[in-house]
Amino acid sequence: MKPVVFGLEGLDLAPDERDFFRDAEPAGYILFARNIEKRDQLRTLTDSLRDLHGNSDLPILIDQEGGRVMRMKPPEWPDMPAGGSFDALYDVSPMAAIEAARVNAEAIGLTLSEVGITVNCAPVLDVRVPETHAAIGDRALGSEAKQVAALGRAILDGFARAGVMGVVKHMPGQGRAAIDSHHDLPHVSAGPEELEQDLAPFHALRDAPMGMTGHILFDAWDSENCATMSPAIIHDVIRGQIGFDGLLFSDDLDMKALSGDVSERAANCVAAGCDIALNCWGRMDEMQSIAEKLPDISEKSRARLDAVMQGRTEPTATGQLADLLDKRDALLAQAGDAGDSKLTRAATGAAHG
Repeated sequence: MKPVVFGLEGLDLAPDERDFFRDAEPAGYILFARNIEKRDQLRTLTDSLRDLHGNSDLPILIDQEGGRVMRMKPPEWPDMPAGGSFDALYDVSPMAAIEAARVNAEAIGLTLSEVGITVNCAPVLDVRVPETHAAIGDRALGSEAKQVAALGRAILDGFARAGVMGVVKHMPGQGRAAIDSHHDLPHVSAGPEELEQDLAPFHALRDAPMGMTGHILFDAWDSENCATMSPAIIHDVIRGQIGFDGLLFSDDLDMKALSGDVSERAANCVAAGCDIALNCWGRMDEMQSIAEKLPDISEKSRARLDAVMQGRTEPTATGQLADLLDKRDALLAQAGDAGDSKLTRAATGAAHG
């Protein structure tokens, strides 16, 4: 097995992909809008991936946060709010916000488990600050670490009720990124004491089964390597200070924050301590190069992968999707006009208490 999660090109498994994936044996797959059309089509695709490897525990990932980051879209699937909606409600009623986040996550989880997706790359635990770029913006759950942790815990619990595992991101915190890592490398100059706020939600949820790094350069910890490529940050900060011992993915290796070709990026992030490299775009030449460059998955990373997938609980949700959505909407309505205003400001990247 290779320590990589690959994307695919289209709505079904192409013959060349089938042959390559069978030989390369990636650790899992991630799906995007280009792979998604209808429920039956999507379930057939996820079944075909598991049948290819004869592995019912094969992790199949997606980014279904809500708001701007949704791969399964209306009208086939319900619209889902951004994380900032729960931040706005938290100002009015923390308990209502926590319950709304949990119910919403359970609803998302039901839509995923129905089509064979077992891992959702959420929640975002980045703490919003004044310089937070709009790339995070209203995806963030707030500007207070304890609030972010409480809402993040509720989201993980909601996913779990539907038999889906969450991925906390972007470790060790991307809230201070003033530029978008899709286009350039964010550089954070804050000192260790300031960064304690960024670490706090991840520390609170350090028992999460899966996490994802961010492509951010931190002067306080490693002024030469971004978190994804930094042994110091992965071992001393993520595994050490945060105390996270779950399965650690890189963020997408195609982002322009990173230098070198994608196969070098994959090898470097695994060498730095990521358990799994994430390559999203389904380009055959790149995937072949990555498979050639990467070693087989380490014993420790394989043990983490097996442990989290075998520990995935079967769905225990008792509510119907429509009932969950109605309950969520009734709770979110408590935020009123003030919540709409706060959400709008969050979408621009501005922080607020």
